[in-house]
Amino acid sequence: MKKKISPARRRKKPTTVDRLETVAAPASVSFPIVGIGASAGGLEALEQFLGSVPNGSGMAFVIIQHLDPTHKGIMPELLQRTTDMRVIQVKDGTTVRPDCVYVIPPNKDMSILHGVLHLLKPMAVRGLRLPIDFFLRSLAQDQRDRSIGVILSGMGSDGTLGLRAIKEKAGLVLVQEPTTAKFDSMPHSAIDAGLADIVAPAAQLSRKILTYLHRAPLIQRTKMTLEEKSLSTLGKVIILLRNHSGNDFSFYKRSTLYRRIERRMGIHQISKMPVYVRYLQENSQELDLLFKELLIGVTNFFRDPAAWGHLCKHALPALFASRSPGQALRAWVPGCSTGEEAYSLAIVLKEAAEALKPRRKITIQIFATDLDRDAIDKARSGVFPANIAADLSEARLKRFFTKEGHGYRVRKEIREMVIFAPQNLIMDPPFTKLDILSCRNLLIYLTSEVQKKLIPLFHYSLTPGGILFQGSAETVGDFTDLFAPLGGASRIYRRKESILRSEPAAFPSSFTAGPPISFEAGPSAKPPASLQSLAQELIAQDYAPSAVLVNDKGDLLYISGRTGKYLEPAAGKANLNLFAMAREGLRYELSDGFQKALRKKERVVLHAVEIGTNGGTQCVDVSIQQLEKPGPLQGLVMIVFTEVPAPLTAPRARRSSGPVARSPRVAELEQEILQVKGEARATHEEMQTSQEEFRSANEELQSTNEELQSTNEELTTSKEEMQSLNEELQTVNTELQIKVDELSQASNDMKNLLDSTDIATLFLDKQLKVRRFTPQTANIIKLIPGDAGRPFTDLASNLRYPELTEDARAVLRKLVPVEKPIAALDGRWFTVRIMPYRTLDDRIDGVVITFSNISVSKTLETKLREQQSVLEKKNTELTGKLVGRKRGRTP
Repeated sequence: MKKKISPARRRKKPTTVDRLETVAAPASVSFPIVGIGASAGGLEALEQFLGSVPNGSGMAFVIIQHLDPTHKGIMPELLQRTTDMRVIQVKDGTTVRPDCVYVIPPNKDMSILHGVLHLLKPMAVRGLRLPIDFFLRSLAQDQRDRSIGVILSGMGSDGTLGLRAIKEKAGLVLVQEPTTAKFDSMPHSAIDAGLADIVAPAAQLSRKILTYLHRAPLIQRTKMTLEEKSLSTLGKVIILLRNHSGNDFSFYKRSTLYRRIERRMGIHQISKMPVYVRYLQENSQELDLLFKELLIGVTNFFRDPAAWGHLCKHALPALFASRSPGQALRAWVPGCSTGEEAYSLAIVLKEAAEALKPRRKITIQIFATDLDRDAIDKARSGVFPANIAADLSEARLKRFFTKEGHGYRVRKEIREMVIFAPQNLIMDPPFTKLDILSCRNLLIYLTSEVQKKLIPLFHYSLTPGGILFQGSAETVGDFTDLFAPLGGASRIYRRKESILRSEPAAFPSSFTAGPPISFEAGPSAKPPASLQSLAQELIAQDYAPSAVLVNDKGDLLYISGRTGKYLEPAAGKANLNLFAMAREGLRYELSDGFQKALRKKERVVLHAVEIGTNGGTQCVDVSIQQLEKPGPLQGLVMIVFTEVPAPLTAPRARRSSGPVARSPRVAELEQEILQVKGEARATHEEMQTSQEEFRSANEELQSTNEELQSTNEELTTSKEEMQSLNEELQTVNTELQIKVDELSQASNDMKNLLDSTDIATLFLDKQLKVRRFTPQTANIIKLIPGDAGRPFTDLASNLRYPELTEDARAVLRKLVPVEKPIAALDGRWFTVRIMPYRTLDDRIDGVVITFSNISVSKTLETKLREQQSVLEKKNTELTGKLVGRKRGRTP
């Protein structure tokens, strides 16, 4: 019921707020700001909406209408009669305050920044203007997840793109029930786009908003129940979604999941997660809505124009310059939603191909995929609302789109460049051999673990020098060895060849093989380094003994400290083997100790080993131990070098008397000892040589094994590529089958339409050859089914119309229809109408001739003429008799 406002109250003196004094913008707005869009028939809806807002709601309302730019608006006076809130016409720099209504003035566009309204002069005074989209987009940027958009009665589709922006920021979208609106085009456009959270009559929308605002945010709650604190309810929601849709959302960021679930709970006035889980179990429709909510299918043409300009200027010219004539250019757009991103890429690639000098033919093939099958179906149709004109230049809109009804359709040349298919980026095999991969504003919703697996996957999918196009909030992270930025602020990267990382061992299905993503509460960021850890790092670097980590063959894997006193590179071919690098005096003892440590599985310590260094000697203790603790280091060998002082050697006692002669036996034993030592040394050297030979043979075998492994990997890669190619072929086949079904349906509709009209119709091509005709035409012109493709001039006709061929040529030449009544040899009459045959892309491809039977009307016309002639004759006779009688009476 509308509130009655007394005349005295309506004539109250304007306050400071009414006079719209400009004040400084607040740092942040603490109250809700509701943007309301309305057009034709919107006054009644606005009165119903504002009349139902309770006093002291704490909300501010900004109304955007389609107003005549040449007339002064009286909307504030009309709305003031229905509400106790102040209704104000906006001036530039107006600060928004709660419990006030702000109305846009005529001939202005309006935006909001930090709670302050700014007026801008519209680009076009007349024609297609989208002030509702303009304001709702700025409201979404300013208020983010606190933004609220309402669409009421109106014509056209203005407001749909603005609601998309609000939806992307997790704001609330409300739409008037179309059956209660005087003009339902705007509400229908928002609902058909899948953007409406709440659909209700205008008088109920304000209560819905208040109910939604009174919810408690899940993320910001200070007190949570034990059941919610364990986060098990979030896992239950994910399980229900997986069972219902077959898609696992545990890869999504926890904050994203909470924010989207919180919106749905607020809409249904549910305050606790366990209650919402129960609601999901009982309502499969809510699972569908939550699934759509989590997909965040928000996009538009040429989103972030600066990034697209950078792509066209710096990336595409070099990419096309490397193309040879006839070589295909392949692109992939994962997460394409309703197709705007894919069609934008097709447009810029088409423009780049046409700008090539010299001109050469390059085939462009774009694969666009998304998890949402409904979005894919909409993208395949290629039909978009009229308000896409706000995102496209006039030249592009005219060049690549055709006007159709209340919107635009993508032209055939662009539509045929893009193949749409449903795909799960995380689970399904990727497309390969790509030149461009555009994945924008998708990774920001996924966990860092998934991002770290997708970036190498993108590297694998791209050809050398391929382009990765990301959103403004996305990066390649630590994978700078895989991608190099092209410069500028745009997230455009070129694929690099990397020898440090191997290709993915498996495709995205391997993502599930890792540990499950934890739902533990609390921050996951790595804490900053403490003083203790920094000190430990310094001690390990400068004061700890030198050490090396090797495998069971002695190949160096890691070096700690300065080991130059004990190891040195061997001469010849580079060899990082421990035994080849050991200095003089250490090699034999180190080899023996190494084998002993491997054999006994225990630590072996070599004490006071003398090593020759730079003409002198030094002593060192060597500790050798194989690591047995489970983990990445298991099976490796740690060798630690600790320098020790040389042992003191007691001098031999000298006799005061002269030399004593040694016995021959002692001399013989000493000689044998020297000989045995020499033989042992020779045997050891031979063993070392054999070991080197065995090592060399082993390396050759390892090399052969690596080649076989490489061949096996290539075969595996080829298999995966064939699998990916098969997926592409299946996608193309599905698309073609859909087109065949559509053509079959259209052909059936056309046949039934022509049969129902009972009008003879003849289709001729540009050479006036028969293309198609209806059965009724055979009664006028001698036609049989086999005459398709025959020249029209070869056919006999029952019409007395020898100029028919010349008139058809004249229509082709002048494009002006011709219509004449023509008689047939059997007495029938026909209206012959010749019109140009115009295709959907506005090309003339022949003529259409229709023959409407007017024999009945001609017969009636003849009878009427005969009756008219008889009546005229009788009238003449009667007139003569009257004149004669008159003369006879004259004296």
